[in-house]
Amino acid sequence: MNLNTLTIKKARIMLDSKEITAVELAQSFLAEIEKKNPDLNAYLEVYDDVLAQAEVADKRIQNGESFPLLGIPLAIKDNILIKGRKATAASKILENYVAPYDATAISKLIAQGAVFLGRANMDEFAMGGSTENSAFGVTKNPVDTNRVAGGSSGGSVAAVAGGLALASLGSDTGGSVRQPASFCGVVGFKPTYGSVSRYGLMAMGSSLDVIGPIAKTVSDVEILFNAMKGIDPLDSTTVDETIYPKKDREMVDGKKLTIGVPWDLISQDGIDESVKENFKASVEKFKSLGYTVKDISLPHIGLSLAVYYILMPAEVSSNLARFDGIKYGLHVDGGTNLLDDYLKSRGQGFGKEVRRRILLGTYVLSTGYYDAYYSKAQVARKLIQKEFEEAFQSVDLILTPTTPAPAWKIGEKEDPLSVYLSDVFTVTANIIGCPAISIPSGTTEVDSINLPLGIQLMAPHMTEKYLFSVGKDFLGE
Repeated sequence: MNLNTLTIKKARIMLDSKEITAVELAQSFLAEIEKKNPDLNAYLEVYDDVLAQAEVADKRIQNGESFPLLGIPLAIKDNILIKGRKATAASKILENYVAPYDATAISKLIAQGAVFLGRANMDEFAMGGSTENSAFGVTKNPVDTNRVAGGSSGGSVAAVAGGLALASLGSDTGGSVRQPASFCGVVGFKPTYGSVSRYGLMAMGSSLDVIGPIAKTVSDVEILFNAMKGIDPLDSTTVDETIYPKKDREMVDGKKLTIGVPWDLISQDGIDESVKENFKASVEKFKSLGYTVKDISLPHIGLSLAVYYILMPAEVSSNLARFDGIKYGLHVDGGTNLLDDYLKSRGQGFGKEVRRRILLGTYVLSTGYYDAYYSKAQVARKLIQKEFEEAFQSVDLILTPTTPAPAWKIGEKEDPLSVYLSDVFTVTANIIGCPAISIPSGTTEVDSINLPLGIQLMAPHMTEKYLFSVGKDFLGE
């Protein structure tokens, strides 16, 4: 087996035809993990029952069962709960936390017979764009181990790109699936907000978070999305796709869609010239494939990054208040009173970036600043949403680069603001809740190494099939 070219679709055929067994498939990935993970640090833990899981899958296959994910080895981000297994969100404050229940997405994968290889590294509580903020060490980019894998789902993406998993799950709050996918040369997909249950996903920004799949092909992320999607009574934010206009959910077979390009955003300063050139070449490729490409204007899209970095920390401040060192997780002794206990436990349990965002979020929610910052950000959010709704009346998709530059070197960006700027193209999809996908679009040579680049497509709510159709067309699947 060539694990570098193996996909879920190919593995399914091989498993069902008995060309390979699920145990053999799992053993192949375990061997790669043993060889590569000490350097990459993609996994924080490899489960000790992987082969036992695979044996169960083989028995199901022998009994005539066939599901798209039966026997398929996956990596799971460390903030998605699997009952009876550790889930730390790459934080010291949850170092020994064991999940008491399965996330809904995990339950659906278990029903299909997926094999969980282990929990993947990430930025602590999903806060970061490089996986340098993990309490358990940085994850390296498999293309160039001197560079970051991206974040916050860096471990999930590195596992796929490095051949340490056939596919994986991440979470995307402002680009945390798409940005590392671009950095590592794989496909990363952020579904419509509410299409996949967040039950069992550790909350970072509750109005922004969504579980998303990572794989080598668009077809494979489509398989994972179809397995996880749907209304969940345990998550009131899940939505029925029929609430959206029917015309927006229908696509005539064979129809070439219209792609909008906000050139004002792409031509701004701070975007690497290689990214701009690659993007222009991608636009030409879409034209050659028969798509209509249309210039569009999104005057307020430039506010997206500022809006995101007000709303997200505010929700972080609220959501992380539960981690107090008393109910569960790390508790540091020696406090003279309750407040002192809180300060010691949270001060030692949370890393620098998490503390920074909690402080920022608490500030924008505080008396005297709520109206000045948080409420204005919500108004701007509505403005951006309306602008996109209007844009999607004249185009079917909106195309941008995924990131403003290729992956940077580990330790190169010490200023957190420079890292935040890497989210400039990705945060908007989370702010408005629409689906978005990052697909590989080429490489750029840096220090004699060809570093991956990606393009991002955004579509109206619940029109994931637009993204899958166009993505497959672009990649020739």
